[in-house]
Amino acid sequence: MGESMVTFLPTEPGRLADVPAFLRGIGGAESNVACTLAGAGHRAAWVGRVGQDGFGDHLVETIAGHGVDTSAVRRDPDRPTGVYFRTAADRADTGHEVAYYRAGSAASAMSPQNAPYEALFAGRVLHLSGITAALSADCLALLRTLTAERPGRPLVSFDINHRPRLWRGHPRGPGVLRDLARGADVVFVGEDEAAEAWGVHGPDAIRAALPEPAVLVVKHGADGATVLARPEGTPPGPGTDQITTVPALHVDVVAAVGAGDAFAAGFLSATLRGLPVRDRARHGHLMAAAVLTVSGDVAHPPDRAHADRLAALDDEAWGRLRLGPGWTGRTAADRTAEGTGTVAAGPTSAGPTSAGPASVGPASVGHPVEGALG
Repeated sequence: MGESMVTFLPTEPGRLADVPAFLRGIGGAESNVACTLAGAGHRAAWVGRVGQDGFGDHLVETIAGHGVDTSAVRRDPDRPTGVYFRTAADRADTGHEVAYYRAGSAASAMSPQNAPYEALFAGRVLHLSGITAALSADCLALLRTLTAERPGRPLVSFDINHRPRLWRGHPRGPGVLRDLARGADVVFVGEDEAAEAWGVHGPDAIRAALPEPAVLVVKHGADGATVLARPEGTPPGPGTDQITTVPALHVDVVAAVGAGDAFAAGFLSATLRGLPVRDRARHGHLMAAAVLTVSGDVAHPPDRAHADRLAALDDEAWGRLRLGPGWTGRTAADRTAEGTGTVAAGPTSAGPTSAGPASVGPASVGHPVEGALG
């Protein structure tokens, strides 16, 4: 559940003031996760609120085209669908620009009073993010309701997604995100986010700030991710976690946008399948690599059997793995369609190439995923 917006992607590098044209796509942390989970073979639904306008039509139709159930999406006749424009530069680049037009959007009117609770609690996992909490007081109230303990609550997944720009004028924002995360079962947070929001550094300090979640995933950008997981039934406390660190992959990055959402989807997919913690993180890295090698916020993931083969590699082969555009088995036309939010038919699987499982995709020199999981 969360806000999805129509995103306009530049046709060439440069300042927003200089870019001559944009391609239309979709963007939204929670809908990105839903689309990726559906592409990975799970039943997924996206719950949100969009305007009764053409952009709202585009969002609902595109997300549904990825195989996601959109029947619980509400249409607002009085508020518009949010949109945003971004430059081609990496988010971590000083030249990166994003222009949001979301104030007063339909999504900001989500509240405890109008939430479709039957749909929200129908699945095995309810995925939320801190972005929703920053949209309005009503949205924050809804997230507090959904992260509160209650009988029959599904597993609640929460991505911190600290966006300082959204919290301008709200100095308590970091504390709000921390409180919400403490009510979740699975939490995703970038190490850089934790340092910026709470002034804590390293998995141990982050765990001390968030002792309650059964699973805490700390993302280290190019260095991978650390998972701190308590065995089922073990109460919070020092020394109760099983700690697993999984290195990131080497990827030829096309656009470093949406990788954190894809990582969350891969981790949750493997969680739903009951895979070991190491493989959950590896599937997260593989899903992130899929979206990093396309221009849009969502990419069709690799075939499940293909991903399982790669996730099962020994540590040495995993460390040598290099992935480039096309490694999932999608064609160039498919990747272009994904970048513009259109679903195209085409192959969805490809085994390791003839070069062996440590070389998938173009034979170029890959590089670590820079900030992709932050």
